[in-house]
Amino acid sequence: MNKHLGNVLILLTFSACTNAQSVETKSPNSNYKPAFEGQTRINAVKTTTPYKADKIAEKIEAPFAIVAMPDNRLMVTVKKGYMEIHDAGGKLVKKIEGFPAVDFVGQGGLLDVAFDPSFATNKMMYWTYSEKFGNGNLTAVAKGKLNEAAGKVENVTVIFRATPDLKSSLHFGSRLLFDKTGNLFVSTGERSIIPGRMQAQKLDAGLGKVFRITKDGKPAPGNPSLKGAMPGIYSYGHRNPQGLDINPATGDLWEAEFGPRGGDELNLVRAGKDYGWPTITYGIEYSGEKVGDALQQKAGMEQPVYYWDPVVSPSGISFYKGNAIPEWNNNLFISCLSGSHIARIVIRNNKVVGEERLLADKGERFRDVTYLNGMLYTITDGGNIYRISKK
Repeated sequence: MNKHLGNVLILLTFSACTNAQSVETKSPNSNYKPAFEGQTRINAVKTTTPYKADKIAEKIEAPFAIVAMPDNRLMVTVKKGYMEIHDAGGKLVKKIEGFPAVDFVGQGGLLDVAFDPSFATNKMMYWTYSEKFGNGNLTAVAKGKLNEAAGKVENVTVIFRATPDLKSSLHFGSRLLFDKTGNLFVSTGERSIIPGRMQAQKLDAGLGKVFRITKDGKPAPGNPSLKGAMPGIYSYGHRNPQGLDINPATGDLWEAEFGPRGGDELNLVRAGKDYGWPTITYGIEYSGEKVGDALQQKAGMEQPVYYWDPVVSPSGISFYKGNAIPEWNNNLFISCLSGSHIARIVIRNNKVVGEERLLADKGERFRDVTYLNGMLYTITDGGNIYRISKK
């Protein structure tokens, strides 16, 4: 086939499932203008492959994460301080305890979990949690060996703390993700309160950052060299990043974070870069006042690839890595809390070219989403697990 004709056919195929308007119909909170075309309110797309969403578990108390295990089961974290193993059909297999005490307050608790690349042989797992520390609390990372038969983790060691501690119950960030070299990405929030917010721009503080650390909590080899920086910082200027995943097509790290009133962001994270918060933002304060000097662009600060106003409250994210639903391959799926839907984001050449809202009819706050064997699994604040699969 002629290459140019093939490109035309691809465009026509994509256009056939594209509407001429955005999925967002509400007015924005601000009159800020995007930095480039397609940075917000991109054209809507609609999945043409028949799919279904089945509720496979319910009444899970205060969940935070749902993560595919290497053995094709699911691990659910419960903020009160324990985890649950579920099979792929949703059935509870085992409750796992033995974790360090969590500061179960506000947005805090036992948060994300990640499995060692060699989990099949060493059974090591890593998790984030809000820890009482000093005169306040902070985001901590610990590791331990899973003893499933005994229903507990053993040999627990805290490997990382996002200092300084503050007295706040908000914005712990806390997503965990292994990279292809076997090192850990860790996202930390800036704790919401003004003393923490200002530290998102400070390189000697662990708040409002993405870190890249070894399994022992040390700075990972190959990290950016940032003068005066806290060891391990990979990027900075984040608000409350609760979504991290790697694009399987490119190997790039993508991140989603909460804005204030408007200005939720989807970022392509590059080593050593400043993502602007709180100096630049497309959101405003909850009071309606402007944030800082009301800047949306500044030299030396990265622009979000995409933003939402009003907010959707993006929590966990996951790329679709299979062909069971071919049109979803390498699409990004975002669990949205206040938006009460799963956002499907179509990415081409590191730009968002389409957006769809899934499961909006459920009326749920979607907390996390994970990919497993051609299906998506999502968990809600209401304690329900939905499995999204091809009909």
